[in-house]
Amino acid sequence: MKSFLMIMGALIICSSLVFAAGPKTYQVTGPVLEAKDDSITVQKGKEKWEIAKDAATKVTGDLKVGSKVTIEYTMKAATIEVKDAAKKAEPKKTEPAPAKVPAKK
Repeated sequence: MKSFLMIMGALIICSSLVFAAGPKTYQVTGPVLEAKDDSITVQKGKEKWEIAKDAATKVTGDLKVGSKVTIEYTMKAATIEVKDAAKKAEPKKTEPAPAKVPAKK
């Protein structure tokens, strides 16, 4: 009976993790170059990363230029434009070449 309950508990925990899985998260770490209300720019190696933020973004600590930060983010589509591949260009119809007429002598 105990093993049955343990198995059921494990299944419930695993199933809740499956449903909680969202988009993959990424992170970037580096010094802050610029901090605005709607974005933050971080230096990562030789690259500058500008990441958008809003009122729902959780910030812990004093965010200011020069502070070293680790930003966790997800990639989210803003717009999607579908280019329908089903509409293929019809092949051009070529006219048959004119028949060669033997030259009169």
